[in-house]
Amino acid sequence: MASLSIRKLDKEAYEQLRIQAATHGVSMEEEARQIIYQAVAAPKRITNVFQQYFGHTNGIDLDISDQRKPHEPTDFHE
Repeated sequence: MASLSIRKLDKEAYEQLRIQAATHGVSMEEEARQIIYQAVAAPKRITNVFQQYFGHTNGIDLDISDQRKPHEPTDFHE
């Protein structure tokens, strides 16, 4: 398994990481590991997100029966 050392981390970032780790009940190392995992994980494909919220479908049927015909042009010759 790989190892990583982070140098030059400012004091504010260090304290925020410490607080966040304590809030989640994990070590700072585990908190940093989870942050890195989330940052480099492949984003969800839009189809997966759609299926998560709307279920699996085989397409969408749109009712377009209420189409209007274009109006007759005005006759200015009279």
